Amino acid sequence: MARVLVLYHSTYGHIETMAGAVAEGAASVEGVTVDIKRVAETVPEALAKSSGYKLDQAAPIATADDLPNYDAIIVGAGTRFGTFASQMQAFWDTTGGLWFQGKLIGKVGGAFTSSASQHGGQETTLTGFHKTLLHHGLIVVGLPYAFQGQMNMDEITGGSPYGATTLTKGDGSRQPSANELEGARFQGRHIAEIARKLHG
Repeated sequence: MARVLVLYHSTYGHIETMAGAVAEGAASVEGVTVDIKRVAETVPEALAKSSGYKLDQAAPIATADDLPNYDAIIVGAGTRFGTFASQMQAFWDTTGGLWFQGKLIGKVGGAFTSSASQHGGQETTLTGFHKTLLHHGLIVVGLPYAFQGQMNMDEITGGSPYGATTLTKGDGSRQPSANELEGARFQGRHIAEIARKLHG
């Protein structure tokens, strides 16, 4: 059995929803087991509550020691000024020991993200994720154009060859669309298939 981890940070629930779709796609591959975990929130609880953060998320909190147990790691977090949220960065900053020991070399990795607007830094966020994964020796996999939904010009939609994305609108009122969720499922399935071939 190949093991896949979907690891995310979600402030308002958009990335949590996308993580569920990524996991659903990965779990559809025979011979693959999937876990969903999230990184710890670093914003003080009182501030998070007053800012409307979605704090009632079911996924357990991950630790760096969890990562070597998986054959694929798919990471997701919202865009913050063209890179991924500091909560996710704080998590990866705890993985120096894994890097030193080469514990993640040869695993499959991928990323997904969200932003408030169409040009809100999604691709720089995804490539930022890729750099982190590559430093750890992971084999990075994106969202190939075999998922033709990212060519959709009939509606506003996320999606990039670097990974699945969603658009949230400035006030967070827009939820992931059917097309964006299908892109997330496609990427999860695609990465799981590769992980099974390499490590299953």
